[in-house]
Amino acid sequence: MASENELYDVTIIGGGPIGMFSAFYAGMRNVKTKVIETLPVLGGQVSLLYPDKTIYDIGGYAAVTGKELIKQLTAQMQLFDQALCMEEQVQTIQKNDEGVFELTTNKGVHYSRTIIITTGQGAFKPRKLMLENAESFEDKSLHYIVNHLEQYKDKTVAICGGGDSAVDWALTLEPIAKKVYLIHRRNKFRAHEATVEQVKQSSIELLTPYVPHKLIGQDGNLSSVVFKEAKGEGLTEINLDYFVVNYGFSSSIGPLKNWNIALDKNEIIVNPKMETSIEGIYAAGDISTYDGKIKLIATGFGEAPTAVNHAVHFLHPKEHAQPYQSTNLSFDE
Repeated sequence: MASENELYDVTIIGGGPIGMFSAFYAGMRNVKTKVIETLPVLGGQVSLLYPDKTIYDIGGYAAVTGKELIKQLTAQMQLFDQALCMEEQVQTIQKNDEGVFELTTNKGVHYSRTIIITTGQGAFKPRKLMLENAESFEDKSLHYIVNHLEQYKDKTVAICGGGDSAVDWALTLEPIAKKVYLIHRRNKFRAHEATVEQVKQSSIELLTPYVPHKLIGQDGNLSSVVFKEAKGEGLTEINLDYFVVNYGFSSSIGPLKNWNIALDKNEIIVNPKMETSIEGIYAAGDISTYDGKIKLIATGFGEAPTAVNHAVHFLHPKEHAQPYQSTNLSFDE
């Protein structure tokens, strides 16, 4: 492992999919690269929140699970040597008299000539179910994250939520579970129209517009959940083995707000070069914002090479920002 006092050309803050692709692409440009990640694993939310979920909007894949996507990104990164610093959170960034960035973390100080920030939406935690005794069922039969598909095999599962994650999990669990219910507080879902239509054509039973009203069970194991009409008094009880609540996640950018980088709320403002308000610092993925920004992994995969190439141009002003096409390169097996 490299010494933390070593000077790097590019330091990437954030080891999610966009950070991983940025690291790979920095290797393509032959610059000395380091990745700093707060979690013990690479992959960010994809690794922790939906490793077994199928993702449909990645170019080149008809369908790919989160786990497989991270596996492929890891294989790309391993084509080049990079320093990985896991379980470290960058607390401050300062530029010293020599024009080098000093990144102070909870473990030490790192030195870099440029920085690319790919922290996604920052530190995140699920929005929890606000019902009496909900905490007593958490991690046993009440779940906010689906990590192990096999535990739902031949079980009855109710999923609460109206976004893409809730709908996608319902479709993912349908062939595995004995029975899947999908409950939403509105008649209209926020998820992609195509996947909502898939649900309607499946064996998944829809219950709308209803909200959770009462949890029934003991010793951490739910036996049923009572749902109440969102704008009425009607009640419906569903017997189940697992209750998955997907109300989304709240996030915090943490120390980033103290780095003196221009922000729009909790997002970093960038120009078409993915350059922030501080020369030599770039951002890509969900943490960055500009007019017309669309937040998708696919978008971030396009922003990453833009940030890297302009960082390389910053390092070597005589070189063109536009790189050679990868078809001009070859890698030894």
